Amino acid sequence: MGAHDVNSDPPGSMTAVRRWRPFNSIKFFVMCHSLLQLAQLLVSSYMKSSISTIERRYGLSSQKSGLLASFNEVGNTVLIIFVSFFGSRVHRPRFIGGGALLACLASLLIAMPHFLSGQYHYTAQYLSSGDNSSGLCQSSTLTNSSTQEGPSCQKQESPSQQLVYPLLLLGQLLLGIGAVPIQPFGISYIDDYASQKNSPLYLGILLAVTSFGPVFGFVTGSLMLRFFVDFDKLPKAQIRLEPTDLRWVGAWWLGFLVASCLLFLTALPYLFFPREMPKERDAADVESRLDRKQQTDSVQELSLLQFLKSFPGVALRTL
Repeated sequence: MGAHDVNSDPPGSMTAVRRWRPFNSIKFFVMCHSLLQLAQLLVSSYMKSSISTIERRYGLSSQKSGLLASFNEVGNTVLIIFVSFFGSRVHRPRFIGGGALLACLASLLIAMPHFLSGQYHYTAQYLSSGDNSSGLCQSSTLTNSSTQEGPSCQKQESPSQQLVYPLLLLGQLLLGIGAVPIQPFGISYIDDYASQKNSPLYLGILLAVTSFGPVFGFVTGSLMLRFFVDFDKLPKAQIRLEPTDLRWVGAWWLGFLVASCLLFLTALPYLFFPREMPKERDAADVESRLDRKQQTDSVQELSLLQFLKSFPGVALRTL
């Protein structure tokens, strides 16, 4: 359906009475969506800033940690085409809120291994400041293992790794799925109900605000990793390591809890936005709104199979 013109409503109608409310204002939607995308990009960049700490904490290989860092793109890539097809047929604000709540759950799931696993145990063989090996293992081909003691080069895996790694992968997968409807539905919703004059301005504000998401993610990572990973399980007097120690592991899980709270708070307003809101007043939009209605009606007649068949050709023409 086309956007509803607020100028056609009588002064005493319910639409005219409700249009001043925040949830019927596209400006308020732009503000909420900017905050939501800020929180969503924060958690994505925070994972990249803490991946090396997670790798050290649970003894993950570089291959596993690399897969973990990029696994959120799997669900996003698979579902984005279907989201673009159903975008005009669903309640977009509620789908955005549902995706944000799913990302909130994913952040909690990523932090869960900290609470399921035991304390972080580290060896005391590098406490001496005169040891120049810096914790590096000694190869048996270069040193005589019978006469020189050193860290073992044998691969050691944490007993909790078998449970931890699937949880982290599942959390990353759900995080990518939750992010699927946020940006495309939000941009299309703004484009539908913002005036032709203000729509580029709103989209520019949205992109400008969300560009700070990765910055906040890395800043949050630098702050959270200054805390010891088990500061919630051990008294401060028993923490003998310093952040400069090679065995130091920061509180990587703390940032995901913070991001989960932010995602939850920014998801709540989307439960109250209407499926269709009054379009901003702009006389120049009358003609474009009629054209958009005709295009929307023709798109709704397509079946999913027809859409999938025509998608490669449309993509090639776009390129």
